[in-house]
Amino acid sequence: MAVHTIEPNEHTLHGVFSREFPPVLSVEPGDTVRFRTLDAGWGLEPPTEVGVPRRKFEMEGERRGNGHALCGPVEVRGATPGSVLEVRIGELRPAGWGWTYAGGPHRELNSRLGVSERETLLRWALDQGSMTGSNQFGHTVALQPFMGVMGMPPAESGLHSTRPPRECGGNIDCKELVTGSTLYLPVEVEGALFSTGDGHAAQGDGEVCGQAIECPMDIVELTFQLRDDLRLSTPRADTPAGWLTFGFHRDLNTAMVLALDAMLDLMQERHGLQRPEALALASVVVDLRVTQVVNEVCGVHALVPHGVVS
Repeated sequence: MAVHTIEPNEHTLHGVFSREFPPVLSVEPGDTVRFRTLDAGWGLEPPTEVGVPRRKFEMEGERRGNGHALCGPVEVRGATPGSVLEVRIGELRPAGWGWTYAGGPHRELNSRLGVSERETLLRWALDQGSMTGSNQFGHTVALQPFMGVMGMPPAESGLHSTRPPRECGGNIDCKELVTGSTLYLPVEVEGALFSTGDGHAAQGDGEVCGQAIECPMDIVELTFQLRDDLRLSTPRADTPAGWLTFGFHRDLNTAMVLALDAMLDLMQERHGLQRPEALALASVVVDLRVTQVVNEVCGVHALVPHGVVS
């Protein structure tokens, strides 16, 4: 199968989803694409201090929007509405720097937590050899890179924000989608029109201040396949940690129910269970985790580790 590359430039970058955007690359099922991406904020260099402007990629027009810097869209030949796009996640290599802000974007949450609106900036140096990141205050954390945004435009025409996750993917912000994972996304438009961006070097569940370690990515290796044997209404993933199902909704409790409902579907498919039996077993082996609470639409993922059901 073929291997393609996509670099961030005026032809490949966009800050909104739209089914009207022509693909920058057309691939066959089984092909691999190696992306290089900017950080989510379109930065060409790391921020230095709060309030000090930094160099960013300059771009005009409707494709620019005001969202994450995404690369794409990629057409997968044969993808049609109702089919499922399989995205196998290969090598993920962050660049040498990243950043995290806290204190500004989420005023209501900050107030409840006793955090002032004055922003704090963590500047991270990312070490590929040790897979650690260190900031200016001497904190060191382990890196677990993943892409915050992997997805496709919804069926509706027009321009759509990159901020909320949707049934067709997007800003999922799930830290489990690391190298070795496979993400399954319902397709809503002809050709799929997949895009990615918003590289994260590390993140906790919840992404509670609104950012992870935001970073450019030197390599994002994704292999695409079509799964005509699956019928999905929400994303699911097979990860090193286990199988995941996702729920997205403005109400966190509703997002939980959606994620659990999808997990019961998965358990019935994989283990031949009746619905009540699946729910009882889920109460024993399934974890419900808050994916993120900062993207207008909350995310919950249900996780069943590999091998806990035999």
